[in-house]
Amino acid sequence: MSTTTQHLTTPAAPWTPSFESHLSKLPSPEFVLTSLQPAPKGSPVPYLPRLRYCIYRGMWGSLPENKHNDAPRNAPTYTSDMPTFTTDVRMQKVGQFFASSSGHASSDDQVQGSGGGGPVEAVWWVKETGTQWRMKGEAFVVGGDIDEGEGSGVRTVKSEVGGRMRRTEAEGIEGDWSWAKELTAHFGNCSPGMRGSWKNPPPGRPTNGQEPDKDHQLGQKVEDLHDPIARENFRVVVIKPEEVEQLDISDPATARRWKYTFVVEKGQGAEGKGEWKTEELWP
Repeated sequence: MSTTTQHLTTPAAPWTPSFESHLSKLPSPEFVLTSLQPAPKGSPVPYLPRLRYCIYRGMWGSLPENKHNDAPRNAPTYTSDMPTFTTDVRMQKVGQFFASSSGHASSDDQVQGSGGGGPVEAVWWVKETGTQWRMKGEAFVVGGDIDEGEGSGVRTVKSEVGGRMRRTEAEGIEGDWSWAKELTAHFGNCSPGMRGSWKNPPPGRPTNGQEPDKDHQLGQKVEDLHDPIARENFRVVVIKPEEVEQLDISDPATARRWKYTFVVEKGQGAEGKGEWKTEELWP
């Protein structure tokens, strides 16, 4: 895999089978994502919460099958327990992932590539199973520079996200695993209309009563997997979970809650071992 040396030996998360089974029952795998926006100068608090709905796009390294996706795919040599979603780099949430991270990036130039790592919280409500899933972790942005850039953002993503990836048990699978190929596969897994949204006028900017320019029209459909404007704005965000809570209230008389926490135990040298600890709580 074209990545930095992995620092952790990561076992499969015990919550993932139930999580994916429950989400498969949703008409649309929507969830609420909270990020942190730096507060205005003079505010009594350093950050303010910002929420929005996102669409779950599968676990990083395990992109769901899609017969309409013509993009080349990586061999199924790696998988993970890190949920993904797609976004536009021009959206405010991308800047928030960078600004609230340990690097505290503050300028537009600093958020154009891969990086981030700011704290986030995600919530799924699965009415069909009477279950709420809540996830706390960090959000890392995968951009077009992921296999070519050498900046700190690329190194951070490959270290933090790569450290939580693990080899599958598939036999007879050969070939290199490419970050850029995975990024393109995510782009291909989106509909032409969704790809076209990454050619919209800059989101959240005043219209000033003007029509959008010819390269940034609304309602476009993009078939080309390498459309330069759409790909420039397209990003995959990977949530690296540190704590997951599963609340089952399908029957109030037997309601249950589990908390799964990822714990890193330092080993000899630079490597360590990470594992999930499970605790059952009163609901």
